[in-house]
Amino acid sequence: MSNPLKKTMVYLGLADEEEIEDEPTAAPHSTAKTIEKAPAPVTPIHRPAVVRQPAPAAVSEILTVHPKQYRDAQLIAENFREGIPVIINLSQMSDADARRLVDFASGLSLGLYGRIERVTSKVFLLSPENVALSGDGTVAQADPDVTPFTQH
Repeated sequence: MSNPLKKTMVYLGLADEEEIEDEPTAAPHSTAKTIEKAPAPVTPIHRPAVVRQPAPAAVSEILTVHPKQYRDAQLIAENFREGIPVIINLSQMSDADARRLVDFASGLSLGLYGRIERVTSKVFLLSPENVALSGDGTVAQADPDVTPFTQH
């Protein structure tokens, strides 16, 4: 068993040592008959394709959420996955939970090919990929005493 490939196969459990040692070393031009085995039946694995929601003709609703705790993110995610634009008002949350929720919403919108836009310092709009936003692109000025969130 001097062949490194055979040693590796034994190590990985792909072959038994007895099979490798009992194998006759045949010359390349051997006249020995080889026994052909019928191929084993193959069962294909069906993997789900990436499911993307079909684009509805028009936006029929927009959800506004005033979360008080981070666990309210589930409501945001469920509606956004259905293709509903979501407005998130974080004014009733602590800064730490609000940052966490903004991070979650950013990942959610990225994962579902949507966009997240800051409307004011504590209000964000999650828009699905099938919703186009228009405007001048500037952020509306809110309460100057409130420290805005920094997105990195």
